[in-house]
Amino acid sequence: HGDMSNILMVVTAADSLTLADGSTHSTGYWAEELVVAHRDLTAAGHRVTIATPAGQPAPVDPGSLSLDNVGDQAKLDAFVEYIASISAELQSPVALSAVAVADYAAVVMPGGHGPMADLAFDTDLGAILAQADAAGTFIAPFCHGPAGLLSAVDAAGASIFAGRRLTVFTDEEELTGGLGENSPWLVASTLRERGAMVEDGASWSEHVVRDGNLISGQNPQSSDAVARALIEALAE
Repeated sequence: HGDMSNILMVVTAADSLTLADGSTHSTGYWAEELVVAHRDLTAAGHRVTIATPAGQPAPVDPGSLSLDNVGDQAKLDAFVEYIASISAELQSPVALSAVAVADYAAVVMPGGHGPMADLAFDTDLGAILAQADAAGTFIAPFCHGPAGLLSAVDAAGASIFAGRRLTVFTDEEELTGGLGENSPWLVASTLRERGAMVEDGASWSEHVVRDGNLISGQNPQSSDAVARALIEALAE
């Protein structure tokens, strides 16, 4: 493909999150989100490179491979098969500290609760996002992926995404179908507190917001739509 772009997929390496009550919750990346984004972008002719904090293996959230959550055995089998097909990249990702932002046309961040444990506070990611945003490189986080945007602060400690329009897994979704009252913090509320203009769509429905180079999606149901929006943006 003459129009092939290199895309950096930033994935959590956290396999647990400490909840509000001090208990530990198994987490990682959400299977559907990583699979759909990776599959759609690759199918469109782009090259996806997976990166994690310190190049640690990217763990899948066990809940995202439960039949209760996926709802369909064939779909679940397809996720497991796809994850197996890219297992080498998931086991030995690029370290965020080694990423040269100029090599990539876009930075994609799928969710799962893992980003709340590591990406939100990762200074290497913060530097990547600040450089990417300054260069007009596309930044496409979705579901809990936008937690990673919190890592990007200026010299005064202010969010570089303050004043930007975006969407993220909503507080209502977290409280009704996520970690509930035991969530250690709420991603949407925290982004709002840091100055982001968070736009909620209906719970569990496809919702994508584009603000220039920032393309965000609300939930797992928005995985396809974010990938489509990014593919269209790359073709502009």
